[in-house]
Amino acid sequence: MRALDAKVFVPGAEILPGGEDYRSRLPAFRGIEEIRFPTQVTFFVGENGSGKSTLIEALAIAAGFNAEGGSRNFRFETTRREPERTFVRLIRSPKRESDGYFLRAESFFNVATEIDNLGVTRGYGGESLHEQSHGEAFMALLLNRFLGHGLYILDEPEAALSPMRPLAMLARMHELVLLGSQFLIATHSPIVMAYPGATIYSLDGELHEVAYEETEHVTVTRDFLRNRERMLRLLGM
Repeated sequence: MRALDAKVFVPGAEILPGGEDYRSRLPAFRGIEEIRFPTQVTFFVGENGSGKSTLIEALAIAAGFNAEGGSRNFRFETTRREPERTFVRLIRSPKRESDGYFLRAESFFNVATEIDNLGVTRGYGGESLHEQSHGEAFMALLLNRFLGHGLYILDEPEAALSPMRPLAMLARMHELVLLGSQFLIATHSPIVMAYPGATIYSLDGELHEVAYEETEHVTVTRDFLRNRERMLRLLGM
């Protein structure tokens, strides 16, 4: 395991025992007592249903964020939910972050509505996020609201982005990392997960660390682009 970076606010998380809900039946968490985050950027990858979003949401709730997203000051609920009992406990370093945000792609619309309701659009670029495309709104969030020295937890941020925008996201992430920030990100994007030196965990099977070049997202995309006609023939096209 790599040495802990001094700018990591959350060096890991403990998986709490017990519980009979669906999370306890996910293969990724069986026999896992602790997950380490040794670098400032950590990615979680895996198939749909593998538990990426479940883990990211649990980490965000444990960090004090609203389940639907936003900063720690957001306390709204648009969908009635059962009381949350997160199955993780954060391992904190002595150094604490001064900023933070939780972004869930699927509930970003609700966050944008709450921003309008609170009248705080000035902190997001001065324009309602609803007046922008989904991708523009996300970039406005990244460029204006993420201030640095923060803990940023993102669930599939690439969902709103055109092919070029993930590159802009990487550039902004790097600026924020240099400002002492930490990112925990669930993603399907081989571009987003290409951040240099990041830790990548796969949730396919038991949770394990994986090299970028060995992720299914990279190998499948690379094979398709190299052999498009053959891959399409295998699909009967």
